[in-house]
Amino acid sequence: MTRPESPPESPLESRPDAPVLQAIDLQKHFKLRGSGRRGGVVHAVDDVNLELHRGRVLALVGESGSGKSTIARLLAQLMPTTGGRILLHGTDATARRRPAFRAYVGRVQMIFQDPFGSLNPVHTVRYTLTRSIRIHRGRLRGAALDDALQELLDRVQLTPSERYIDKFPHELSGGQRQRVAIARALAADPEVLLADEPISMLDVSIRLGILNLLQDLRDRLHLAILYITHDIASARYFADRTMVMYAGRIVESGDSESVTQDPKHPYTRLLVRSAPDPDDLEARARGARGEAPSLVNPPSGCRFNPRCPFATDLCRTEVPPLMAVGEGREAACWGYSDRPDRPRVGSVVEALPKEERA
Repeated sequence: MTRPESPPESPLESRPDAPVLQAIDLQKHFKLRGSGRRGGVVHAVDDVNLELHRGRVLALVGESGSGKSTIARLLAQLMPTTGGRILLHGTDATARRRPAFRAYVGRVQMIFQDPFGSLNPVHTVRYTLTRSIRIHRGRLRGAALDDALQELLDRVQLTPSERYIDKFPHELSGGQRQRVAIARALAADPEVLLADEPISMLDVSIRLGILNLLQDLRDRLHLAILYITHDIASARYFADRTMVMYAGRIVESGDSESVTQDPKHPYTRLLVRSAPDPDDLEARARGARGEAPSLVNPPSGCRFNPRCPFATDLCRTEVPPLMAVGEGREAACWGYSDRPDRPRVGSVVEALPKEERA
């Protein structure tokens, strides 16, 4: 089997600063089924725009249920979009037939959250990687196949390869299984990796090793990486840029250092503040108050307004656009507009009840 022909080269492909993969006004609504739910939808993703560049990492941060993993699956084309476009090198990449999808996944690969669930437990590492190699590189055999298998295991630092090649997933640690899953993705020689919380199910002691591996692959192979996480601290360590997502919408974006050290949106501030602090055992209790909204009937206006300590009538009635709040930074908060009825966004600590302040 030969590798499917790649899509024709776009003029954007020759530009060094051009994005490899883009999402434009991406939207995903899930229809509700069952008694009394006819016509209802879950607004999982609404009007999301993002760009992935070669040699750079974009982190997508937010709490559970915010729509992060849905975006990864939309970009991997594992589910159809409700609206918006996905562009690969500036060209519409929507795969409507199997050959187009095969060509697309040769360039865009996904790493799943659960390394045990994403590997077939009845097959060895050799079988898993061989199948991926033959799908994307043709029917290699003999010494050529052995060399390709060793190259993949070397890339993910599973050496010597003889120690791992004939093991089953249950014979490997969680970190080793995730490295096998990364090697499987690399068999396609992709330009983009979509990493959906790749370290959240691993022991804390080995998470840094996986992030360092992905960082090394980014630098050596010049990959574009989307890193999805609920841990804003790891986004600061690993990603060049960070986008913060809340209830299906992007609420802030910018370089990772600025977003984590000088957050502008009230949700980002509370997200940063809720990160565990070893010197403050009560830090978790001082995060955003209340529950995330229902995405079946999301709040009008800013979706964070029911939990925001600064919300005004404007926030409850009109959806804020992303507004410039610094060089290369944006926040979807009316507090940064020039409208006279805008909220006054101050210190999150000052806005909390006295008993919750540090």
